[in-house]
Amino acid sequence: MTEKSTLRIGCLEAGGTKMVMAVATPEGMILEREEIPTKDPAITVPAIVQWFSERSIDALGVGAFGPTGVDPNSDTYGWILETPKTAWRHYDFLGGLSALDVPVGYDTDVNAACLGEATYGIAKGLDTVVYITIGTGIGAGVLAGGKLLHGMLHPEAGHILLRKRSYDTGASVCAYHDSCFEGLASGPSIEQRWGAKGFELADKAEVWELESDYIAEALVDYVMVYSPERIILGGGVMKQEQLFDLVRNKFTELLNNYISTPQVKAVDSYIVPAGCNGDQGILGCLALGVAALEQ
Repeated sequence: MTEKSTLRIGCLEAGGTKMVMAVATPEGMILEREEIPTKDPAITVPAIVQWFSERSIDALGVGAFGPTGVDPNSDTYGWILETPKTAWRHYDFLGGLSALDVPVGYDTDVNAACLGEATYGIAKGLDTVVYITIGTGIGAGVLAGGKLLHGMLHPEAGHILLRKRSYDTGASVCAYHDSCFEGLASGPSIEQRWGAKGFELADKAEVWELESDYIAEALVDYVMVYSPERIILGGGVMKQEQLFDLVRNKFTELLNNYISTPQVKAVDSYIVPAGCNGDQGILGCLALGVAALEQ
């Protein structure tokens, strides 16, 4: 294999709103990046292929919005599946990128972000981590035993069902579930319930009391199921930093000492903000690309 210092790895953070393209070294140095809006595949994918083709990459790592096929043995590996973005539904995304003719590592966008934190960021050295993004949607990436967790598809932990609070007058914004995490606590849910975006409600304590209720309950569920060594919270909603103390306190209360490991006891370093200066998604794609090249 080429010496690491000379390798150029393409990184594609493929979101439902925008595509972030970058070229980086395996050591984590981002050399160049560009963003384009996510339009129909017929417009977006050729633009991605052209951008990377002009930059002589050795491999590509892709973290894609979903649901998406992540099992290499499946006929739908690399396909976008039942997405609300109808133009992308049942689209062979990986096939569209094959014109680049380089090894490709492929996973979900939140799994990529989790891998970025575990490889280069705040979870480096840990082998069981949950990364949750709370923004336009809610998704979770899970690293378990040093490997990204898939299963029959991949975790859709943003859609776990929660107990809707009796004083919550808002309706779920999820098209599938009346009381799931994403439906009750995503950015659009906040806006639907309170009539303004989260950043416009920063001084409204009642907004964040309710939001932290839902987040804390979800985190207790994740601890019971995944037993992570650290939980990382990212996404636009978590830019409201006052949420962290609220979530930690309510999480501790809900857990009620049932789990009492050293990690959980040190809750301030257990439930933490995303690191990597916001580049965890790109850096996770970098790790996927490096792994694909090595394989």
